[in-house]
Amino acid sequence: MRAILSIDPIKFPLTGIGRYTYELGKGLQAAHLDDVQFLRGYRLQRDLPVVQAVDPMARQPRWKKWAQKNPLAVGLYRTLNPLLKAQALRGMADHVFHGPNYYLPPFDGPSIVTIHDLSAYLWSESHPPERVRYMQAEIELSLKRAAALITDTDYTRHEVARFFGWPLEKIFPIHLACSPHFHPRAADESASVLRAFGLTYKNYALALGTIEPRKNIATLLAAYERLPDHLRKHYPLVLAGYTGWENANLHQTIQRAQQAGWLHYLGFVSDEDLPTLLAGARLFAFPSLYEGFGLPVLEAMASGVPVIASSASTLPEVAGDAALFHDSHDGDTLRDHLIKGLEDEIWQKDASERGLRRAAQFSWDRCTDETIAAYRQISR
Repeated sequence: MRAILSIDPIKFPLTGIGRYTYELGKGLQAAHLDDVQFLRGYRLQRDLPVVQAVDPMARQPRWKKWAQKNPLAVGLYRTLNPLLKAQALRGMADHVFHGPNYYLPPFDGPSIVTIHDLSAYLWSESHPPERVRYMQAEIELSLKRAAALITDTDYTRHEVARFFGWPLEKIFPIHLACSPHFHPRAADESASVLRAFGLTYKNYALALGTIEPRKNIATLLAAYERLPDHLRKHYPLVLAGYTGWENANLHQTIQRAQQAGWLHYLGFVSDEDLPTLLAGARLFAFPSLYEGFGLPVLEAMASGVPVIASSASTLPEVAGDAALFHDSHDGDTLRDHLIKGLEDEIWQKDASERGLRRAAQFSWDRCTDETIAAYRQISR
């Protein structure tokens, strides 16, 4: 078995698809295949990038932001990029090529692509328009080039099959996992990180996610605002994530909530601090409208933190019986669940134990093994 993995999604700090690509790359290196190479840009290499600390706000120069919104620049990139990648892959048809981030270049050998979700189609209004146009065009090219697909969940597998008319037997659902850095932590080992954020151990609820429409932060804030005063004051809501897009009104709500004293908005939190911030929470809330997997839910469960999540899309498949679910638009039920989650210590203990058991069922080794099995299927 010979494989080439595109590692363009590996950008530091690692999030979502970047983490998936990095962990899969490490797994492939350790799997003793006949040959494993990585395509980065327009060059093949045998080593993964070294993890490094990066300020996410300084990563993207102004010209690149301009180019991403300029139709002529995007069109030129869409024309040249796959041609240059195809040139780099010439003569490698005895390998399986894997695009882990929706996209596939032309390739003479068998190709497989990971489709993480269909938000560019089903929730297009929650993305910047230029991103939607680019993603839709590239995904449709990838589907023409692919011998098979990988999805993060069985839910997305069926969703992709229905939407694009793909046969189920050519779509492999392979669950993600989370970093081993996410695990329960005691108060003393959390103290210094939490102190820097102005927080105390198990005295706050936490929500993670980019501030964009699909994450449904507005519903969470409305529900939290209607909690009894003593709960909001004793257990403030902590919100962490990139500033996002399409959210001017939401940021005004966040400012008012901070002024009222029941919300702390931290913005982006580093990879080094995030596991401690999560493990120190009393409760984790994830009211998202749509997910391809929902990795923060798995990270919370692995940290021993009770979870309240919406019942939308893939989240019940990931959380199993470990979470308290609500309809994503039902703010009243979410409010009731938040009260239970903050006050009911018996439920907290049970949810924590269920979450740890559930999280233990997911691993990057398993993800790698199932991915290699998919490679073997299409290389026959």
